Amino acid sequence: MNPSPDQSVGEMLRETAHRLFQAHCDTATQRAADQGVWPAALWKAIEDAALHRALVPEDAGGFGVDIADALSLLRVAGAHAVPMPLAETMLASWLLAGAGIAIPDGPLSIGPVRDGESPELTRTAAGWHLAGTLTRIPWARHADYLAVFAHHNNQPWLALTAAPGQTNEPGANVAREPRDSVRFNGRVTASAPATVTQATLQALGAAMRTQQIAGALTRLTEMTTQYAQDRTQFGRPIGKFQAVQQNLAVLAGQTAAAVAAADMAAEAVAGGIKLLPIAAAKARAGEAAGIGASIAHQIHGAIGFTFEHDLHFLTRRLWSWRDEFGNDAAWNRLLGTHMARAGADRLWVEITAAG
Repeated sequence: MNPSPDQSVGEMLRETAHRLFQAHCDTATQRAADQGVWPAALWKAIEDAALHRALVPEDAGGFGVDIADALSLLRVAGAHAVPMPLAETMLASWLLAGAGIAIPDGPLSIGPVRDGESPELTRTAAGWHLAGTLTRIPWARHADYLAVFAHHNNQPWLALTAAPGQTNEPGANVAREPRDSVRFNGRVTASAPATVTQATLQALGAAMRTQQIAGALTRLTEMTTQYAQDRTQFGRPIGKFQAVQQNLAVLAGQTAAAVAAADMAAEAVAGGIKLLPIAAAKARAGEAAGIGASIAHQIHGAIGFTFEHDLHFLTRRLWSWRDEFGNDAAWNRLLGTHMARAGADRLWVEITAAG
């Protein structure tokens, strides 16, 4: 990448992503994806631009850009409600590169994404064998490969397995994005000792969802503000009414909080995946997602609930993403437990350290 003197690498990366999604992720593509159609042209455009490798180090075939800049791609994707496993492919690629496993082409996904699930990896005469069940795996039915955290002799390992060879039970989130159960019982393509923990997977996934929430809320605020200016009632735009103005102000405040949370989460990942700031960021973004979606639907009124209007592409994803990789209650519980164990005398020290 060769940005102009007045443009950073991150700005160029985000601009490239914005133009790509504008060209290839229109309403027709989103509606087709809602019906289970894989957006092949959109994925090809993502691969051609190598956006899915943004988190991968340069020596492993990636961009080698700053981690925070790479994660900011997901804010752009969230604003466009991209119906693709871009975040999951970026995360799987990062994990595989860290473990020294060659990254395959095509869409990827990861697991487990829920607590208490851990497949078993065993060595047999025929090679490495993976057994177990994972639930709610994002985009499993469309992924070419899955990067799976497993246990071997009570140690964390990372296994790469071809997704089409596994047994899937279809599921979906509120946004109709695939969230499938997968049963493993066969050989893996590659495996290696994991260089990070399963908790790291959860934290990085939470940081990614925080980026997507911030992007979706930013676009949601733009749409809702414009609608309030265009929609007239009693002879004037509804945005002139004080009650609507107050709701728009609350929406803007929640969006600003989510954007700040996304920035904090990205910095925490770049700084070595610091758990506490990521926990605070995901919890705050999840809260903003719920409040923001509610206000947007209140201001849009009945039309915002129709399938014909584009609002639901954003709000359904906000409702889904706030619950994935830990909801705000789970992350707040972690923060509360940590602070309680640290004790009252260390409260300020812990707060400032988390930042």
